[in-house]
Amino acid sequence: MYRIFAAAALLAASVSCTALAAPSPASILAANKAASGGAAWDGKATLSLEYDYSGQDLSGKSHETIDLANGRYMEDFAIGPITGAQGFDGSRAWSKEQSGTVAYQEGGDSRALAVNQGYRDANLWWRPGFDGAVIRYAGTRPGRDGATFDVLVVTPKGGAAFEGWFDTATHLLIGVMEKRAGVVNLLGYTGYSKEAGVVLAHHILTSTGDPRFDTLIGLKHAQFESRQPDSTFAIPKETIDASIAGGAHETTIPIKVIGNHIYGDAMVDGKGPFQFVFDTGGVNLLTPTVTRTLGLTSEGNIQGSGTGANTVQSGVTKVNDLQIGKASIRDKAFYVFPLENLYPSGGVQMLGMAGYETFRRFVTRIDYANQTLTLTDPKYFDPKGAGTPVPITFNDNDVIAKGSFAGIPGAFLIDTGSGSDLTLNTAFSAAHDLRSKFPHGVDVVGGYGVGGPSVEFETRGGPLMIGSVEIAHPVVGFSSDKKGSEANPNIAGNIGSAALKRFVVTFDYGHGVMYLKPASRAMDDLDTFDRAGMWVNLDPAGFKIIFADKGAPAQAAGLKANDIIVAVDGKPAKDITLSDLRYRLRNGKPGSVMKFTLKDGRTASVTLRDLI
Repeated sequence: MYRIFAAAALLAASVSCTALAAPSPASILAANKAASGGAAWDGKATLSLEYDYSGQDLSGKSHETIDLANGRYMEDFAIGPITGAQGFDGSRAWSKEQSGTVAYQEGGDSRALAVNQGYRDANLWWRPGFDGAVIRYAGTRPGRDGATFDVLVVTPKGGAAFEGWFDTATHLLIGVMEKRAGVVNLLGYTGYSKEAGVVLAHHILTSTGDPRFDTLIGLKHAQFESRQPDSTFAIPKETIDASIAGGAHETTIPIKVIGNHIYGDAMVDGKGPFQFVFDTGGVNLLTPTVTRTLGLTSEGNIQGSGTGANTVQSGVTKVNDLQIGKASIRDKAFYVFPLENLYPSGGVQMLGMAGYETFRRFVTRIDYANQTLTLTDPKYFDPKGAGTPVPITFNDNDVIAKGSFAGIPGAFLIDTGSGSDLTLNTAFSAAHDLRSKFPHGVDVVGGYGVGGPSVEFETRGGPLMIGSVEIAHPVVGFSSDKKGSEANPNIAGNIGSAALKRFVVTFDYGHGVMYLKPASRAMDDLDTFDRAGMWVNLDPAGFKIIFADKGAPAQAAGLKANDIIVAVDGKPAKDITLSDLRYRLRNGKPGSVMKFTLKDGRTASVTLRDLI
């Protein structure tokens, strides 16, 4: 009811310039200020706004304080069981996640987007010289019921380019189109009326184009206030909601490294153990099955994304206590997501995930070679002997380190939830013409994530530098995804556990450092790649071929997508794990033959050979 335009229509609308003289950005913004209250804004120091929130089957409230002098802001929220805060102190963006831990947000496009928000909220474009922003007129865009919009492309100093749409009749800001992590976000402003003596939008809709995940905030109260102290906008203090039993300094649990993913046990609200996957780039979550078993209630219909093009839906619940070894984290919101959907592609039962929120509360050491995970109370962590330090930053829950590939610098996700060595994002690969520089390889399904399969060109290249640490010749995939995490133009690529497992990896999120120390023994299965040329998932009848590489041994032997393998070298598929089969496909000697029996009665003999 509040939308003046549909998100899909916004995405499809075209920009045009009329034969008349184009208006200047200065004239459009001067008219916008006049329509918004004009001189009533002059001399005001701070604007305080209170909103009601609805969307994604959740409701709640939020509050924002805006420094009208320079675009600093602080906003806090309580939405269903999720509480938190975020802000911009004029130099750095920060966030406070729902149970109290805080972090500066300096990875990816997080700071630029914070600058954008502060710039718009404080109307800094009304200032002389647009307060240092570069603004150009981009023509008009048609709206509904004969309305037209003047479009300005705005790039604040230190920010990212976004479009502002101004109604040519009312001169009010009607829409903003802005990319966040490569995804177009649309903000629609409607219901303008006077509040605190000025004209404000009383309804702001945010959409990524799918109405199921639209969110709406409704203005309940606005008032101008005196200038606020710097502490109002500064990163807040942390609250402690984690401990290690008995006052111990650390706790260690055994883990399993299967398919280059990390699995370990956890207790939830005193029940379990449940097998969790540990993912630096993930969030704390439970499956719907475990949520029901614990008698918890899931709320909301929240949009998420990851590797692959599809978006996913999840809910959220409240957990009183998560216990990993002797470590305990209390009073946490957990996302509820059917990890069971990933079982066919991973072959391992996952009942929950320990993500950023867990890693953030401790110093976390992952020893891949000895298959242990240690959580240390940050007060007692001694970095001596931990290895080479690599600075890390954050973009929401993503861990980002600077490095380079083949001498080309970039920012890389550090992702223990990825089983790959290195995947370079679509924009980075294209911008540096990497496929022509590394032509010897194959087009494959390189992996599966929450968004489905990811198509990549796999080759061998390098060197890969993680800070000052070198990996000479990793297996690397050049992504061609148009959506999902691997389409994010702000990130060069993703470094997964297949590369990280040659180290003991220690994460000190609180100080923004990752330490890499060579493993205590030579690691098996490093920098290997499938020698059959096919991606297989689990199937009730055996193994299902998802993709057979063109010209590779599997295809040459007559195997194709959707074939079902029921036996390997005479051994029934039910007696073989998916990880063991994939290991054989990667590590079988070139020239050796594997015989596959198919559900339809055919057999195929595949002669393994190096493909990259």
